[in-house]
Amino acid sequence: MQVLPRLNAIQDFAIVIVLHRKSGEDTTLEELLALKTVIPVQDVEDKTPLEPGYIYIAPSDYHLLFEKDKTLSLDISEKINYSRPSIDVAFESAADIYGEGLTAILLSGANSDGTNGVIAIKQAGGTVIIQDPETADMAYMPKSAINNMTADHIFDVKQIIEFINSI
Repeated sequence: MQVLPRLNAIQDFAIVIVLHRKSGEDTTLEELLALKTVIPVQDVEDKTPLEPGYIYIAPSDYHLLFEKDKTLSLDISEKINYSRPSIDVAFESAADIYGEGLTAILLSGANSDGTNGVIAIKQAGGTVIIQDPETADMAYMPKSAINNMTADHIFDVKQIIEFINSI
């Protein structure tokens, strides 16, 4: 909620958000985020085309996968790190498809989900940004990633916003 309202419109890339959230059909999060940003928020269904200029949000109770045909698919396999959607699943999938063209930003969180994903992104040549744990509401997730890999950048929220707006 601190980042999206301060982002400029985007044209050359998409933003995909994966959050741990309750199971169910509630779209309140998508509606709230759409009100907080100038970037259009696109609902994700199975085989949604991934297009530049939009924000996509992983729906609750589905893993989000990136496909070679530049679509997003949904998966209901078992939870990873007690989570579905899992950040690791999305990051690992994105690393396979986008490699060095991918930038991942890992923010606040209460478990280690995301650590294996940022490792995969780094190994594929992508860029990894981790929120400074000192500025995170829940420092466990960024600390886990920092303790297990070397990020390209460790940024506070202001620096994350500046980075995205500079792309």
